[in-house]
Formats: sequence, C-alpha cells, structure tokens
Amino acid sequence: MAEPSAGPDVVLVVNTTPDAVDLLKDVLEQAGFLFVSTFTWLIQGGKVDIEALLRTHQPKVIVYDIAAPYDRNWAFFVHLREHVFKQVRFVLTSMNVKHVEGLAGRDERIYEVVGKPHDLDEIVRAAKEAVRARPTR
Repeated sequence: MAEPSAGPDVVLVVNTTPDAVDLLKDVLEQAGFLFVSTFTWLIQGGKVDIEALLRTHQPKVIVYDIAAPYDRNWAFFVHLREHVFKQVRFVLTSMNVKHVEGLAGRDERIYEVVGKPHDLDEIVRAAKEAVRARPTR
C-alpha cells in the first residue's frame, strides 16, 4: 500500500510590503506551494507569535525580506535565524540587494523583488531548491 501524500510544501513569506506579499503569493502558489505570510512589523511588535506560526504551519522554507532600515532589519533577521528559525531554510529578498549583500557577506544570496518575471522565477527556483536541500544546522 502506498503512503499517503504529504501534500504541498509550505512556504512562509515575511515581508513589509502588502504588494510584494501578493506578488509572491501568486507565483509561489502557481509553483505548487502552500502559502502563509506575515509582516515583519507584526513580528517585531509582538503582534504575531512567530513560534506558534511556525509550529502551526511547519514551513519548509521562509522567504524573508530585508527592508529599510537595512542595518536594523538585518540584525532582527539574524536574531530570528539564530533563536527562532533554527531548522528552516531561507530565501532572502530585498529591494536593495547591494546594500544587504554588504551586511550579509558572501555566504548569503539575496534575491531582488521588483516584480519582473525573471526575478520572481529566481525566487521560486530558490524556494524549490531550499525545500530539497538537506539541513545544515
């Protein structure tokens, strides 16, 4: 007897811009992901229990946007990655890739989100690769 299908992989999008969330929702759902989202400021303000959100939805990958002010938001992401998002893979996005790459260093790939089809295809491809990748931590 075959095992039941586990269903689609869940992707959590954490962003500051409703338009970007809508854009990513469309392309990620078209790619077969189950989509969940929240806004960065809701996490920062304690209005979203991010640990409960992770337990409830168990995302395979988080598409996390680093927005202005870049230094502060990069530091917040690093805190979440080290203390909350320990077992989840990431796809990092930003409207200012060059600045965030300067903060992140060479080990992180940052994808630009401007709504161009090529940019969106790259984010979807990165999310699929992250789902297939073995955990490194």
